[in-house]
Amino acid sequence: MNGRLSGVLAGVLMCAALVSCSDDSEDPDSESSESSSESTSESGSASPADSLLVPDGVELTDQGSSLEVGETATVAYQVRQGVVAVLDIQVTRLEKTSFEESFVGWDINAETRTKKPYFVRATVTNLGETDLGGRPAPLYIVDGTDTLIEPTSFGSTFEPCDPGVFPEAFPTAATVDVCLVFLAPDKGDLTAVSFRPTEADVPITWTGELEKPKPPKGDKGKGKDKNKGDGKGKGQN
Repeated sequence: MNGRLSGVLAGVLMCAALVSCSDDSEDPDSESSESSSESTSESGSASPADSLLVPDGVELTDQGSSLEVGETATVAYQVRQGVVAVLDIQVTRLEKTSFEESFVGWDINAETRTKKPYFVRATVTNLGETDLGGRPAPLYIVDGTDTLIEPTSFGSTFEPCDPGVFPEAFPTAATVDVCLVFLAPDKGDLTAVSFRPTEADVPITWTGELEKPKPPKGDKGKGKDKNKGDGKGKGQN
């Protein structure tokens, strides 16, 4: 292994934050992570998304909808007080990978190897009036224990699966392809992808077949980031 890359990761990644290591304490994603270890609520309860104001002509996907990979959900969530994000999210691909296949050159410790890596690809369009530049794509995975797993963030570009956040400018009508990395604890399974911005929201989910990861661009996915992190995801119901 390249000596310069040894010690790249204490737990693979710099941080596994719901808001991509953001310091924005008002972000609703942070609120959901605080209680992320509780069990999943049953569908059918009132959702905060039902009361959000969206542009004329936008019809939100029903909370609790179960979609297939390739289908699109129109969703809304509160970015901060008085500011609402509205997105079309099409989950396009679910990928089951391995550290040997996609993390070539990374120094992976024993604790991290107890996890199982997955990639989730999606196409996202901004339908709202707020520029969402730099914000994380609001998706999670659900494992076999019905626990919600946060995406994992990198300190720099991770060639096999990037980007996990929106570009610096992501205005109204802009569309971007994103790829999110997830590490399921205890080598857990990916059973669904979930949109659930707060604990009180009833999740919208996508399910589909797991595929092999797409070949990475550039240098075949060798890690270049020397930052450290534990790669831990927090469960939420």
